[in-house]
Amino acid sequence: MTAVQILRDQADESGPLREPGEHRVRPTERDAQVDLRTVLQLCAAGQLRCSERTMRPSAATVGILADHLASGDFYAHEPIASFAWPLLVQAGSLARIEQGRLQLTPKGRAALKKPPADVIRSLWQSWLRHAVIDEFNRIEAIKGQRSRNALSAAARRRQTVAAAVAALPRGEWTDTDDLFDTMRHTDLSPTIARNEMAMWKLYLVDAQYGSLGYDGFHRWEMVEGRYTLAVLFEYAGTLGLLDLDYVHPAGARDDFRDNWGADQFDALSRYDGLQAIRVNDLGAYALGLTDSYTPPADDGEARVLKILPNLDIVATGPLSAADALVLSAYAGHIADRVWTVSAASLLAALHTGRDLSEFTTFLTRRAENDPPATLAGLVGDVTRRSAQLRNLGTVALIECADPALAALIANDRALRGLCRPVGDRHLAVPLENELKFGKLLQKLGYVLPAPEIDAAKRQSRV
Repeated sequence: MTAVQILRDQADESGPLREPGEHRVRPTERDAQVDLRTVLQLCAAGQLRCSERTMRPSAATVGILADHLASGDFYAHEPIASFAWPLLVQAGSLARIEQGRLQLTPKGRAALKKPPADVIRSLWQSWLRHAVIDEFNRIEAIKGQRSRNALSAAARRRQTVAAAVAALPRGEWTDTDDLFDTMRHTDLSPTIARNEMAMWKLYLVDAQYGSLGYDGFHRWEMVEGRYTLAVLFEYAGTLGLLDLDYVHPAGARDDFRDNWGADQFDALSRYDGLQAIRVNDLGAYALGLTDSYTPPADDGEARVLKILPNLDIVATGPLSAADALVLSAYAGHIADRVWTVSAASLLAALHTGRDLSEFTTFLTRRAENDPPATLAGLVGDVTRRSAQLRNLGTVALIECADPALAALIANDRALRGLCRPVGDRHLAVPLENELKFGKLLQKLGYVLPAPEIDAAKRQSRV
């Protein structure tokens, strides 16, 4: 082991890197598993917004995530993990965008109950197959990427990078330049341009003078290397597969300095500061190098909550962001480190799609005392009341001329499974059945007219 590697192992730095000249060595394995749960809870709370067109997180969402991540983002003013997490949970089908907000899918809710390492392994595999974006798009200084047939298939590229990482010695630091040399001289190069002519479409600053097509002006480190850094830093690093040694990107690499227009940039990408990586135990599991994963021995959850007889819940010790989000979902936050449970707070949680069993399981795991009987009684009462109503979805309400016609349709062999009687003259038809209901109604000798409210609207426009 070299002196540099020893210093890396001894480094114990956390928090975002803020100024040029600063240096970080960040183990990511524990933080990623904590952050996964936090991100899922933020999705469940409807606090994360993404563009429905690009699927990318909003600036406000990036800020929320940066504030909630266990050790913050890697840089204070350059989003990496806080940008990646919303894309990763979408790629893994754990969340989807509904009306501009990320909402948990059934798969995402199930993920809250699974070991984080298993979910992270699945997220990495999902990202390799169908990532939400082409990671090279994050190298914004290189223009022309949207030109037709400029870039090669991104899935093949990221899988090539994953194969190169999987070939690294587990638990040992590898300098990024050494990784580049290995990839360049083996069949593990994530070729960016679709062909040699396509390289002319990529450029810095000016499409003519700054084109990367000129001989000697599209060095491997500058193009394929930057793509590799993006995959390693923003996605493998965020998921906790790799421990990271990094500095501020400004001035960290000079392999692009000879290009026309390069003097306008302090760095070619936000990933230029990545100096070295190390495949950790979680990475070995996610990369398929091992069949099982054992969390670190000291990762047990401390019992830091006390439930009072009046149903106040007091945090008696440090509380993770994810735990605070769970409490706030089911209880009112009435003071610093104090929440209170009520029928109204539990009903509000149910209204947003939460499951009360999640709350009771959470308290059993995190509270230092047994939940009082009053809490069990309240949860039981709210659960019973919530079961007394069923939401059958949106329906078309059909009015019949008389009860006899309503009964005729409701009891018809072909139609009775597509509608429900409402009173003696009305039928409720679920919208997904409406088309089929209308066709079968014609066979019975009747026609389903357009909704009168729509007809009224058309008449008012005339």
